[in-house]
Amino acid sequence: MDGVFQDSFVLTVSESKRLIAKGVRRHPAVWAALSDGIVAVAKGSTNAYIAEELAEEGFHKPHYCTGTTRPATGENDVEVANKLPDLVLNKGERVDGVSATEIVADMGPGDVFIKGANALNYERGQAGILIGHPTGGTIGAAIGTVVARRAHLLLPVGLEKSVPHDLNELYHGLTDVGENGSGPTLWPVEGEIFTEIEALEAACGVKAAAIGAGGILGAEGSVRMSVWGAADEVERAKGFISGIHGEPAFGRD
Repeated sequence: MDGVFQDSFVLTVSESKRLIAKGVRRHPAVWAALSDGIVAVAKGSTNAYIAEELAEEGFHKPHYCTGTTRPATGENDVEVANKLPDLVLNKGERVDGVSATEIVADMGPGDVFIKGANALNYERGQAGILIGHPTGGTIGAAIGTVVARRAHLLLPVGLEKSVPHDLNELYHGLTDVGENGSGPTLWPVEGEIFTEIEALEAACGVKAAAIGAGGILGAEGSVRMSVWGAADEVERAKGFISGIHGEPAFGRD
């Protein structure tokens, strides 16, 4: 592999979210829609970072959430709530007074609806969303119109959410039990999956892969990413990541 260079680095969960958000801003479909279309960012922890990047302003990200996954026990001094309005942009300008699920009625080809995911099987190209709402929550309210109007459904999701199962099989396992089941169901959703891998390619032009996961002392849930490319591309990735390292844990900024 003459002329191909390689390096690796660790990303914490919050650093991965920031990387994905910066990559989404550089996504060709998003970039085009910011100039001449609609971009709607549904609620979610990763999407809170995306909303910050697209709006070019910071805010209290725990208030840009609906359903969340948190420890089953222990105190949590960060209030997580749905208190901020959805970010909806029309030709790059914020649209007030309309939610992400409402704006889909005005969407068409070239517009982008951004919805996070809770489960990922990267090898199979599958992303899934946990459903606790009786009518399917955000994705249930939006997906039919998004598909019918041929808008672009972008699914930003960190590699930390990888699960070792076929998500379609999990869907059936959770729903086929009927009234004997409890807890959320899992909805495999068709759309464009966008992880740290795609974010690094969009932002730096490198090829990327996860070569390790997990850690201690604040690196729990982290991924170790390796990148390959020309010398200048790898150097660009190193500089880009150095600007992300040190991102505070979610809700601690």
